[in-house]
Amino acid sequence: MTGIGEWVVAVAEEWIGTPYRHQGAVKGVGCDCLGLVRGIWREIYGSEPEAVAPYAPDWAERGGRERLIEAAAHHCSPVAGMDEARPGDLLIFRFRPQFAAKHAGILVSPETFIHAYEQAAVIRSALVPSWRRRIAGIYRFPGIP
Repeated sequence: MTGIGEWVVAVAEEWIGTPYRHQGAVKGVGCDCLGLVRGIWREIYGSEPEAVAPYAPDWAERGGRERLIEAAAHHCSPVAGMDEARPGDLLIFRFRPQFAAKHAGILVSPETFIHAYEQAAVIRSALVPSWRRRIAGIYRFPGIP
C-alpha cells in the first residue's frame, strides 16, 4: 500500500478539471478549495470529519477567526515548514496579512500544488514565490490505522 501522501496526491489529481463552485464538494461537478479537501478526505477516510456550515465568499474578511487553520490543526498534524513538507501535505494560504487564511491546496512536489482556483477549476499550479510567501500553515493528513 502506498503512503498517505501518495494517496492524497493521487486522489487530488482525479479532481483536476472539476469546475470551481463556491461551497461545492463533488468531483467532476464543482468545488471550491475547501470542497476539494473535503472530497479528498471523504474518499480516503469514508466520511468528512465534521459538518461544514454555509459560508459566504468573503467569510475570511468578515469573521476574523482562523477557521481554516483551526480545522486543519484539529484534524491533521502540523508540519514545521516547507523544508519538512512532503507530497500530499495540505497547504493553507493567507492572501492578506490582516485577514484570516482562506485558501487551501495539496502539495504535489516542491514546485507544484493542486487547488480549486476561483473563476477556473481544480488545477495544478506552480508553487512560485508569490504563492510560497502566502503559505500560512502546512498540515499532514493522518495515517490510516
